[in-house]
Amino acid sequence: MTTESLEASAGPSRRAESGSEERSSDTRQFVTFITGGEVFAVDMAPVQEIIRVPEVMRVPLAPRALDGLANLRGKVLPIISLRRMFGFAEQEHDDATRAVIVDVGQPLGFVVDRVASVVGVEPSKIEGVSAIGSTVDTELLSGIIKDVGGHAMIMVLNFEKLIQREFKEIASAVKAANGGGSVAASGETEEQETEGNDELQLVSFDVEAQEYAIAIEDVQEIVQAPETIIHIPHSQSHVLGMMTLRSRLLPLVSLRRMFDLPDRPLDEKSRIVVLALGSASVGMAVDGVSEVLRVSKDHVDAMPVLLARMGDLSDIAQICRLDQGKRLVSIITARALFDNSSIKEALTAVSQRDGAVEESAERDEGQDDDDEQLVVFRLDKEEFGVPIASVQEIVRVPDTLTRVPHAPPFVEGVINLRGSMLSVVDLRVRLGLRPVARSDSQRIMVFLLDGMRTGFIVDQVAEVLKIPKAAIEPGPRFSGRQSRLLSRMANLEKQKRMVQLIEPAHLLEDEEVAAMAGAAG
Repeated sequence: MTTESLEASAGPSRRAESGSEERSSDTRQFVTFITGGEVFAVDMAPVQEIIRVPEVMRVPLAPRALDGLANLRGKVLPIISLRRMFGFAEQEHDDATRAVIVDVGQPLGFVVDRVASVVGVEPSKIEGVSAIGSTVDTELLSGIIKDVGGHAMIMVLNFEKLIQREFKEIASAVKAANGGGSVAASGETEEQETEGNDELQLVSFDVEAQEYAIAIEDVQEIVQAPETIIHIPHSQSHVLGMMTLRSRLLPLVSLRRMFDLPDRPLDEKSRIVVLALGSASVGMAVDGVSEVLRVSKDHVDAMPVLLARMGDLSDIAQICRLDQGKRLVSIITARALFDNSSIKEALTAVSQRDGAVEESAERDEGQDDDDEQLVVFRLDKEEFGVPIASVQEIVRVPDTLTRVPHAPPFVEGVINLRGSMLSVVDLRVRLGLRPVARSDSQRIMVFLLDGMRTGFIVDQVAEVLKIPKAAIEPGPRFSGRQSRLLSRMANLEKQKRMVQLIEPAHLLEDEEVAAMAGAAG
């Protein structure tokens, strides 16, 4: 229901007023609605439209009255519960529930129980609020309408005062009229540890319950399996076909088939690891991505010579020994993969179908500055992202964590990570979300905060994703802490997806880092 339909619904009232131009000019139009059993009104001028309550993305550390953020035709729209703002009891949304979009300097959606009507009100029907008492703070009202639309009393809400009191950060942003300035990229705020020559950094993944890994510098990104794969006629069985990745064709191969493992269709857990070698790129389908590993070269052995000569096992150059040898990870080299006949065939097919692969890669290289590479993870149903350069590594959550006396309440404990003590924080608790039981999908993401490596438990690491910078915008400001931590968001309209971008430097305050360092020590 748009503003135009609202005006249409007000037609009889306006026709009744047409007999007198002077009377028509004095009459004000109001949208009336019901919330918590009370009747409210808002001047129609700032009402942009009235819609069904959309799906929302919840925002950690935001005021309680905020339901979340919605994507309304490509624009991020905060959705606010009037019931919570007024302290009314919670109520499930039903067919009558609506969001009234009001422009108070920026559009905001206010959830109401039911929209009643559009009414024309003469000035004589509007009174002050000083002489009444109600369940709503009269400071939030700009007047009272009496005996209009079948209601003895209608309270006229002052949305500007309401926002100023409940959402100070939004009010400040509106007053500043977009004077917030540019948002600094978060990936450059942290000094990264110098990567030692005695360590390998690997992305590990699963195929048929066996763990493999590949050097992180060879991985362009990790994406979900596509819904549509273009078949390549007369190709080898290893070649799944081609997929579209940001308007270019990417050849797909199945690691299961390359290693003669039982075939199975791609599902929601499957991932495509996009590998690069020179100007060429190829997507490698795996069962799931596990973690990012930092491994000492002392724990890496060359593949035995006899096995290394056996067919496609030449793709596996080394074996990594973890957990005192109980966990073996096969390390694949990208160069060996690109020498594989099936991948060469797939690359040739793409070259014939979409022009030279080298030219496509050159176009991509020119677009790299326009993209931002993020590690995307989940907390409950929401997606968050951090710059890939800020992530030191990603590891599994151990069965037990050592509790530390006198540590901050959000600290789960410490673990021994390759001989060093690592403090571990439950990111759910840190962001004020409901804690959950441990699961196999959870991971610890390790960041360097003020020189101290700190791990944060997340529900699931989803993918490594390149996002166009044009899709990244400043995040709504609801509180100082929230706006520092979640200052940006990626609005992927075509995918109907919003990713909140975390500034790792603000995951902990300075005094909290000092307290954790003391507790760990």
